[in-house]
Amino acid sequence: MRTVKQVSDLTGISVRMLHYYDEIGLLKPSAVTEAGYRLYDEEALVTLQQILFFKELDIPLKEVKTIMVSPKFNKMKALETQKELLILKRDRLNELVELINRTLKGENEMSFKEFDMSEYFHTLEAFRNDHKDHIIRSWGSIEAYDQFVEDSKSKEPELAERAIRQYGSLDKFVEATKKNFTIDEDNLDYMSTIKNQNLAYYIEKDQKLYENLTTDLTKDPSSKEIQEIVSEIVSFTDEKFKFLKIEQKDKGENYWAVFADIHLTDPMSIKVMDEKYGTGACMFIGSAFKYYAETNQ
Repeated sequence: MRTVKQVSDLTGISVRMLHYYDEIGLLKPSAVTEAGYRLYDEEALVTLQQILFFKELDIPLKEVKTIMVSPKFNKMKALETQKELLILKRDRLNELVELINRTLKGENEMSFKEFDMSEYFHTLEAFRNDHKDHIIRSWGSIEAYDQFVEDSKSKEPELAERAIRQYGSLDKFVEATKKNFTIDEDNLDYMSTIKNQNLAYYIEKDQKLYENLTTDLTKDPSSKEIQEIVSEIVSFTDEKFKFLKIEQKDKGENYWAVFADIHLTDPMSIKVMDEKYGTGACMFIGSAFKYYAETNQ
């Protein structure tokens, strides 16, 4: 039998996360001592390994639990399926590693098939041609929209990687983009009404929530207090999207995970958010939402 600390050291899964798995009934300890310490046997470790395989495939924890408690769950069959999916993921990562290796060697001919965003940029161009009035009303000018497109093209590999993480595939990302850009005259009027009447409300409420979140950057981003504010931000964002007629699926399955990643790694986001909320605020926000994404999938 191993203690929760020993399991954490063995697997790399944090003690807090193992406690969370226990709380949601995903991985219960094999025994609990009189002093309240959790203990795990070999069978529990096998179950944990299965959970981690699912997690590696980006399957939300709630779905993992549903799968594993189902009377139809076949551990060996699941392993075979996981093996096939992980091989596909490995092959794709190998292609990306090879692409990086070729770049590091200074090879001039570089393939971007791994990040083919041509359909996405074609969608942006088509929208520009068909909805110039909306672009001017939303972006201020055609030139501003064109600059957005050019900036996106300059960050194509990074944009593609995040699109895949958020939506699962570039095809789904492009599909969501097209849907968001399908605007008739009635919807144009509706969006204009939202902008005129409610923009200030959403900006002020957003800013207040993030001010609350970053009041004390010495706090633990995974603490109950901080996570309650994060949950409030998530709920408010859902409210905004509902009001804007943006469906949940159009945000992508891993919206908050990608949101966290941007705040942890994107230099421009870090610069803007740190200037607004204090040095270290962007990384703090990213850490808080990363924990939320990991525990609320």
